[in-house]
Amino acid sequence: MLREDLAKLHIPESPGIYRFQKGRKVLYVGKATSLRDRVRSYFSSDLASARSVAIVAMVTEADTLRWETTDSVLEALILEANTIKKLEPPFNILEKNNRSFNYLIITNEKFPKLVVVRGREYFSNWRGGKVKEIFGPFPQGAALREAMKLVRRIFPYRDEKCTPCEEQLKSGKKHCRPCFNRQIGLCPGVCTGEIDAREYAGTIRNICLLFSGKKQKLLKELEKEMTKAAKEERFEDAEQARRQVGALTHINDIALIKDDSRISSGGTIPQRGLRIEAFDIAHTSGTETVGVMVAVEEGEPLKNAYRKFKVKGFTNNDPGALTEVLSRRLMHPEWQYPRVIVVDGSTAQMNAAKKVLSKAGMTIPLVGVVKNKRHRPERLIGNLNAIQSFERDILLANSEAHRFAINWHRNRRQKAMV
Repeated sequence: MLREDLAKLHIPESPGIYRFQKGRKVLYVGKATSLRDRVRSYFSSDLASARSVAIVAMVTEADTLRWETTDSVLEALILEANTIKKLEPPFNILEKNNRSFNYLIITNEKFPKLVVVRGREYFSNWRGGKVKEIFGPFPQGAALREAMKLVRRIFPYRDEKCTPCEEQLKSGKKHCRPCFNRQIGLCPGVCTGEIDAREYAGTIRNICLLFSGKKQKLLKELEKEMTKAAKEERFEDAEQARRQVGALTHINDIALIKDDSRISSGGTIPQRGLRIEAFDIAHTSGTETVGVMVAVEEGEPLKNAYRKFKVKGFTNNDPGALTEVLSRRLMHPEWQYPRVIVVDGSTAQMNAAKKVLSKAGMTIPLVGVVKNKRHRPERLIGNLNAIQSFERDILLANSEAHRFAINWHRNRRQKAMV
């Protein structure tokens, strides 16, 4: 699609999801606070530096745009996850493999817990009889966690941190001192005996309806429960159902709106599936030269993506060694490409990395971490948008790369001495 194609479309400012398509084939699905603003961001002049190479290719390949509005950003987030699960758009999968997506798990126990996990954690630890329900994939972990804070205020539930509840359930005792979450109204009070298994199952069913995209059915059932409770003079239950109907009808998802606006604003790099890769070189006076690559995704080290490289073509030449390592990394398209690349060093290292990316035809934003005499970060240079948006993650990735490189180099040197 081209920018002039966009002018022909009357895209609303409402929240919702959008689908880039080639004919009937859906290429990519995303969510937005404002569909119009988000879609426009794909046709900005700096698209290549703000998005991954795959997304630039997707926009070029697409010839059709479809969208669906929702009443809130929360509903857009849920609809996005359900649509990705149903259609498996190829460019969503390219951006994040199944192990990088986020999932909402409802545990299979008498009083289920709700847990947000990464795909790799689900596939490693949560499959089988431990799971009652699973929702996802959600591309953005931060947005899902904000959504769960909102949902929990409407439908209080147990999470994996409800240790007092767990202890009381095992012992069979009730009426213990309320846990902290119960005191602030985020846990229904399982351990204190304020809610039984049948009532709690109703809460879990309501949450399942919401995350299945059946909000209207959920509202009807809550209204029915409100009427029934009022007739039976269970006025507290009727008031609770009324509050829940009101909260769902007028969802106050300001935190999700703020997060989504930051993503789609023209001055920042989108956060969706954010992966930062950092590279570092280690040697002893040019001997035993090694290079490493580490990855940080959404603020967390992705250790199964760390890589080691034995440098073969350069001695006592950090920019040259970086050139070799980065070139070899780019020969692996099966590894997810990053949104930002971080190098340890100043102008020489930055120029070396720019040449490698230019030769490969890539426009991934670059950031250099300049160190002082004590080898501590002094300043960041390079892509200003990336620095302003992701300084913390950039420094974390650089620190991990330095630690990983030094440890591997030290181990190799010790083995050589032996």
